[in-house]
Amino acid sequence: RVSWRDLLRGGGSGEPGGRTTGRPPSGNGASSFHLGWALEAPAHAVSVTFEVLEAPSVQRLYFWALQADVGSAVGRAGGAHLGLQWHPQHPGSTAVNWGGYRAGGGELHGSSSTLGSATGNPNTRDLAWVPGRPYRLRIERVDDVQAPGGLLAWRGSVQDLVEGERVVVRDLYMPGDRIVSATMWSEVFARCDEPSVTVRWSDPVAHGADGDTAIERVSVNYQSHADGGCANTNSWTDADGVLQRTAVERTTKQGAQLRVPQG
Repeated sequence: RVSWRDLLRGGGSGEPGGRTTGRPPSGNGASSFHLGWALEAPAHAVSVTFEVLEAPSVQRLYFWALQADVGSAVGRAGGAHLGLQWHPQHPGSTAVNWGGYRAGGGELHGSSSTLGSATGNPNTRDLAWVPGRPYRLRIERVDDVQAPGGLLAWRGSVQDLVEGERVVVRDLYMPGDRIVSATMWSEVFARCDEPSVTVRWSDPVAHGADGDTAIERVSVNYQSHADGGCANTNSWTDADGVLQRTAVERTTKQGAQLRVPQG
């Protein structure tokens, strides 16, 4: 998998460079685009509502995640991403992933999950999520869990906002005690010209020592042409949130600041 640092590589301008067909020639075979939070202070948890509005129609991997970079008083400790996947190797092509990387390299270790996994991957678990239904993704430090080696436990959970059920994926172990940055992203392993897929992010919140803070704006980043990105991905807002779509004309420029609808 691509590392958490590579996910944030912009490289070049991110402007359309002509690649609107074929497979992304990036190192991991995916085209990614991101929405960086304007996080004003460290947090002990971050959460956002996510919904697949227009589901994939091809048997390719799609991964949509909330990423949190964790640090301490002495620097960054690592990064982890929590999100839903359209994954043809899992039942119904639906799965959830909660995994990440240490700042010095290598995957994070964590607890076992109560969720099964058709692929046997500790990070990717079976989850029967439904397109057109909102889910609340939450990454949080859990202080009542005794993590090994003096590390801290960071929990990833998904709540179905229609049924109300909250599923804990598992805990990951890191030395950091605070979230220092957060990003929402789409990672698409399909051809640039596969049928469009649309998702919406809404109500992003940072949970800190002084209470909850709604995130008011996000910055747009597209994987550059040089790094293998598709030129026909786009991020924009509607009345309910921030949308990301594949196989569409790009109308929002690289580096743009989008105001997140509130309420």
